[in-house]
Amino acid sequence: MDERIREHAEVLVDWSARVEAGDNVVLSVGPDAHELAVAVAEKLGERGANLLATYSSGEVTRAYLRAHDDEFDENPSHERALMEETDVYLSIRGGRNTSATADVPGETRTAHRQARDEIREARYDTRWVSTVHPNRSLAQQANMAYEEYQEFAYDAILRDWESLADEMANMKDLLDEGSEVRLVSEGTDLTMSIEGRTAVNSAASVAYDSHNLPSGEVFTAPAATEGEVTFDVPMTLRGEAVRNVRLEFEDGEVVDYDADQGEAVIGDILDADEGARRLGELGIGMNRGIDRYTDNILFDEKMGDTIHLALGRAYDACLPEGETGNDSAVHVDMITDVSEESQLEIDGEVVQRDGQFRWNWDDE
Repeated sequence: MDERIREHAEVLVDWSARVEAGDNVVLSVGPDAHELAVAVAEKLGERGANLLATYSSGEVTRAYLRAHDDEFDENPSHERALMEETDVYLSIRGGRNTSATADVPGETRTAHRQARDEIREARYDTRWVSTVHPNRSLAQQANMAYEEYQEFAYDAILRDWESLADEMANMKDLLDEGSEVRLVSEGTDLTMSIEGRTAVNSAASVAYDSHNLPSGEVFTAPAATEGEVTFDVPMTLRGEAVRNVRLEFEDGEVVDYDADQGEAVIGDILDADEGARRLGELGIGMNRGIDRYTDNILFDEKMGDTIHLALGRAYDACLPEGETGNDSAVHVDMITDVSEESQLEIDGEVVQRDGQFRWNWDDE
């Protein structure tokens, strides 16, 4: 076994999920994630955790959703009970076809997600972490050779996470102390309130309220969004290519939109429910181990020189205790490149210009 796979498993179990003896662990395994699953299972056995492995396949999901009508039972009791008894939920993605569910109707996806709200909330109450095992389908999606993609993925995953957490704490402090954010670049002039919000230093560990590996972003939950934004980083949403999405906000809601490609997908997302027209996340990418776009949101949104915004659900970790943030069955991230002719302001003060952060300006 490639030693990097064992290192990946160690980071996932020890740093990211903080698995302890006696934890009930559900390990969701993609079709091509076998090797990483084996390495993770070994680590869980050494830790004395209780393991239940499940199979997660886009093809299986497609077959089920296309055959089903849109009347799904709400929160099936067997799945809800599993999540309620789970301490740690680990998702290892690695499908054979990154567009396996592309032809599932948008209304079917939405109905299925809405019928599982309580199950999703129960999973969010676990120490859940999502990662990927670098495989050939992901390499193909990134337009890279398989070995090249492995190098790329492990550069992003096998980081000195403690050092990166220390650097990202600078941005967390600025956001925590701020009241308003303004993002300005070509096709973008957007203001958002962050009054009373708490930013998350997403250092790939549940100890930081972070649930992705790789991670490397600082994010918060904005409100009262005004202006327009262009997302110029290519992406695949719901199995379809999306290019150059433009959104216009008034009174916190999307009032107009268009896209060079995939406009219908954006419309389906916005129509999912009332909360889908509001922002749930503002995220600032800070992982310099990610040096190119790969059409995989898990990596692309963490890349340095990027900022991403998510339509839909806001994360409770960013909200004051007792306050309910934007609620939605969707959480869809889209990315804008801020490496050139751009700036990020907090309360009128520039904190990032052309991708470079304020605390690094003296080193230029």
